Amino acid sequence: MEHYNMNLNLKVWRQKNSTIKGGFKMYRVENISSEMSFLEMFDVLNEQLIEVGDDPIAFDHDCREGICGACSMYIDGKPHGPWHGNTTCQLHMRAFKDGDTIVVEPWRATAFPVIKDLVVDRTAFDRIIQAGGYISVNTGNAVDGNALPINKDKADASFDAATCIGCGACVAACKNSSAMLFLSAKVSHLALLPQGEPERKSRVLDMVAQMDKEGFGSCTNTGACEATCPKEISISYIAQLNNEYLLAGLTKE
Repeated sequence: MEHYNMNLNLKVWRQKNSTIKGGFKMYRVENISSEMSFLEMFDVLNEQLIEVGDDPIAFDHDCREGICGACSMYIDGKPHGPWHGNTTCQLHMRAFKDGDTIVVEPWRATAFPVIKDLVVDRTAFDRIIQAGGYISVNTGNAVDGNALPINKDKADASFDAATCIGCGACVAACKNSSAMLFLSAKVSHLALLPQGEPERKSRVLDMVAQMDKEGFGSCTNTGACEATCPKEISISYIAQLNNEYLLAGLTKE
């Protein structure tokens, strides 16, 4: 693949904290390698800002391997940028052209308040998981993997749902800021396994209640969440979630 350098204009959202009104600010970066990741390009920009005594741009990152879900940036109107099934940290600058102006914003959702610049508070997801996204087990040795026979179709579906990294792109893409794709993945991957059966009903009821408490909106059924999910999680899991919720409500003791 041909390597080349480019000059870019960046229109970046700057906001000191959640109580102060933010706004866009323009920056110029030059001689950016086409093989840099988007976050590496931001590292270069921050080095330039620090050298002249300016406050560097705050942005979330951790593994930079498309696993942790921390790199939450809205790039040119799309969560995680223009590439399909991709996180921001795995987006490379060859996705852009020399002279481009790139608009970078934080997630926009009431449940994800801005902490600073491009960093948002996504602990609402943590509280949803704490409400029921787990399996209670007795301590002791792990059960042998072959001790519980599981239908392959269900095992595959559970594994696909479990690939959710909780980045929040589904919320950012939804015009109602719905967390239904995230929640459906977390509920489904446990509901499909026998280990999740004992708490199956209470899990979905408690997690849905917590989701509503956090202020996420209703599902729009437009599929924007599926289209922007970096792990390409299917919207069909929302149907699975609705089924689990209805069944739990009808049979609740």
